[in-house]
Amino acid sequence: MQKLVVETLTFHAKITFERDHTATASHAGIQEKLDEYSQKGYRLLSTNTVSYGGDLIVYLYFEKKDS
Repeated sequence: MQKLVVETLTFHAKITFERDHTATASHAGIQEKLDEYSQKGYRLLSTNTVSYGGDLIVYLYFEKKDS
């Protein structure tokens, strides 16, 4: 049996001249969640992103085999 978990992260856009600001700012938060779940024995199954206004919503889908 597999245990599935969805983690949702929201990153808010800021007014800046930096073109890739949201991508740069979201990198650390996403990496933190990946590290957190991998320490718990989960693996990343899939991802999805949605742009809403100036915000970026990232969905991380994790799975873990139940023993």
